[in-house]
Amino acid sequence: MLGPVILAASRSDKMRRFISAAPGTKQVVDRFIAGETVDQVVPIIEDAAGKGLEVTLDVVGEDITTPEQASDARDAYLELIERLKDLGLGTRAEMSVKLSMFGQALDGGHELALANVRPVVEAAAEIGTTVTLDAEDHTTLDSMFAIHEELRKDFPQTGCVIQAYLFRTEDDARRLAAAGSRVRIVKGAYKEPASVAYQDKAEIDKAYVRILRILMEGEGYPMIGSHDPRLIAIAQELGRKAGRKLDEYEFQMLYGIRSDEHLRLAAEGHRMRVYTAYGTDWYGYFMRRLAEKPANLLFFGRSVLTKG
Repeated sequence: MLGPVILAASRSDKMRRFISAAPGTKQVVDRFIAGETVDQVVPIIEDAAGKGLEVTLDVVGEDITTPEQASDARDAYLELIERLKDLGLGTRAEMSVKLSMFGQALDGGHELALANVRPVVEAAAEIGTTVTLDAEDHTTLDSMFAIHEELRKDFPQTGCVIQAYLFRTEDDARRLAAAGSRVRIVKGAYKEPASVAYQDKAEIDKAYVRILRILMEGEGYPMIGSHDPRLIAIAQELGRKAGRKLDEYEFQMLYGIRSDEHLRLAAEGHRMRVYTAYGTDWYGYFMRRLAEKPANLLFFGRSVLTKG
């Protein structure tokens, strides 16, 4: 399977240099990354809002090695929030953050990440929007969930992400499916060992449906992160069976993937949010997008051969 190989390459400095220098890389990166700066991403937010879509914004970058870099990541989100405030787009855009960007892996990282993410969550609340804590590899999740719980004491709208391929996630979903919670479910995009995660796609899909049922039958607000037509249809059916109105859950898909489906779901009355990443440190995010779907890798390969 190519997925695990690509995920391993996402941690390789040698592969980072090779991929970054490949002639066709920019064409493919531009498909998944909305831009490098706030100024470049603002028109995309405005265009999405005009089409009845919402967005969640991710300033890409995970390889944080110093507290100063973590502070820079915090400031990048604060700059974004200030621009959203000036443009009156706060109600159409939320933020997604990876706590690794805020220093979670450094010495004292749990406290550092909490200290850095709190002002971002506070600033988001002031303009009428919120923040969702992205899930990363399984070793980081206890810290992420603890920070999520702490933030929700003052900002109960703070969301979090759970990953269907992890064995622990059904229990996490039961705990999180409470009134006022916001939970995004995804399949998972990190290289995880068989001791903690399903390895077979069919098993992951089954787990996704089980977890989605828990969320739909709970009292929280489910956010369905998937491009899979079958899982989207199942989510709609589970929502109907649970008696949920169309604005009582939402779909989320990545910028640059299945854009026609974004518009179709919005036209049907669903809340549809586009996960929109931007920034210069795009490598880790880009490699996970390649790993998730073979078609993405083929598209990249064709681009390299065409430009080479």
